[in-house]
Amino acid sequence: MPLKKIMRIYIPEFIKKEKLGELFRLTADAFQSEPPKLEGLSFAERLTKYALFTKEQAEGYLRSGRSPEEVNKRLYKNSCIFGQSLRKSLHIVTWEDAVTTLKAIYKLIGIDFSYGDQGEFIIRQCFFGKYYSKEVCMLISSLDEGLAAGLSGGGRLCFKQRITEGTSCCIGFFSEGL
Repeated sequence: MPLKKIMRIYIPEFIKKEKLGELFRLTADAFQSEPPKLEGLSFAERLTKYALFTKEQAEGYLRSGRSPEEVNKRLYKNSCIFGQSLRKSLHIVTWEDAVTTLKAIYKLIGIDFSYGDQGEFIIRQCFFGKYYSKEVCMLISSLDEGLAAGLSGGGRLCFKQRITEGTSCCIGFFSEGL
């Protein structure tokens, strides 16, 4: 069955919870902290907890005075490995497969991502926008960049504007790697 059709099929809650748990672990690792306990929480509750956890971790890191570059690299690297794992397990072969998968993942976590023919993307709604400041969003978006690179085999996701900057949507580009 083609990936496009698979990604439209219902994904069981336990699988969504498992993958979100992986995201918690790789994010906590990047911030060199422990992930919170998630037992007994629904996927929706875990997603809210993830938004609050990432906000808290990023704000604490930014207040520490340490260079954001350090944690950016760890967030990118960890999520790129996660994306590569998904690429392998979902048998992502084409650029279209990678974009379809990224779009499906974003939909699961409350991000309305649309992709155009010229590589541009627009995000009209973002679940995390109500939790993140501009600075937190800029830091945490290293996760998006790494995930996109891993899924696509080296593609580049880059934001030009963000909802957290007070605009009505996020705009950027997602282009194939070299």
